[in-house]
Amino acid sequence: MNIFRSLALTLTLLASVNATAQEEWQTQGIVEGNLPAGWQTLKAQMHYPDSWLSGKYRHFSQWQTHSRRLFRNALLTPNATQPFAPHAIANEDRGSYIAEKLAITITDDNRIAALLLMPKTPGPHPAIVLLHDHGSKFDIGKEKVIRPWGDAEKLASAQAWADKFFSGKFIGDELAKRGYAVIAIDSRGWGDRGPMVYEQQQALASNYFNLGRSLGGEVAYEDMRTVDFIASHPQVDKQRIGVVGFSMGGFRAWQLAALSDKVAATAVISWFGTYNGLMQPGNNVLRGQSAFYMLHPGMPAHMDIPDIASIAAPKPMLIYSGGKDKLFPAEAVQEAFTKVEKIWSSQNAKDKLVTKTWPELGHVFYQEQQDEVFPWLDKWLKP
Repeated sequence: MNIFRSLALTLTLLASVNATAQEEWQTQGIVEGNLPAGWQTLKAQMHYPDSWLSGKYRHFSQWQTHSRRLFRNALLTPNATQPFAPHAIANEDRGSYIAEKLAITITDDNRIAALLLMPKTPGPHPAIVLLHDHGSKFDIGKEKVIRPWGDAEKLASAQAWADKFFSGKFIGDELAKRGYAVIAIDSRGWGDRGPMVYEQQQALASNYFNLGRSLGGEVAYEDMRTVDFIASHPQVDKQRIGVVGFSMGGFRAWQLAALSDKVAATAVISWFGTYNGLMQPGNNVLRGQSAFYMLHPGMPAHMDIPDIASIAAPKPMLIYSGGKDKLFPAEAVQEAFTKVEKIWSSQNAKDKLVTKTWPELGHVFYQEQQDEVFPWLDKWLKP
């Protein structure tokens, strides 16, 4: 009888061990929401070895050259070889400036439409490259920031967007009234290059990777080419080119400043944080889909978001965030602000960096913000 009891106990213990082993094995394959199990361990391994703050680099210019090359390679997008070959499609007189829609060859694979605003006064003029947001609204892109014409439905859509996010203003037109040449293009999927629907984004991005390319990389490179195009315009002062972007356009703004040494000043509105702060359960970036426009494979293993933005240092940069912006938690934003402030300060350029949280505002670029951003741009881009 004792033998049977001993055998039963042994079998029970073995079953318990096997169950525990199975449970331990199973934890390796589960997910937590949209995150892999063990995501906190993976985050703890992100040390950003190519950050200027890592202390590995002695000379800022050498770090800058290295980091810019690293970032450019991550775009997985070849350099364009074809000329821009601009061709006018339509124009409209807007009093002190002319609005023009033109076609340009942005890459060897893509000829697209752009909206260009040019002051009537003698040039060369300072210029602004305007970068539209995502917003899961694809019928308009460049028209979100420059008032369209000749299409009542598109104008109504654009005006509603401006009313919601920009206090009813078209940012590009406001800048043109101040004497800037202004240009905006559609990223793939928006406006004249769409419209697509929200659910297409993941498949589009994965198919880019299957073709050896990157959707986010193409967006970034086309923005670089937009700067190159406006710099080549005979009525533009290529030494005074600024970049302004809201939301996804804000992301595009700091990454463009990092990638192109032709950018003289940058205003980032409502897209800034650290990977540590943004990679948290429930955060919007973890939903995927839209995030594919802002993904560069492998870069987070090298540098944090503020590290990449700081490749632009010590050139002027302004970064605004809304205290009630649910997409960008205050802790993530402040952590990122602290990092960029350290880097600009290390280059004795603290006066060229503005970081500010607007406590009562959410994910917007309202009139009161514009009233500070526009004079700030004038300070750095007008003689």
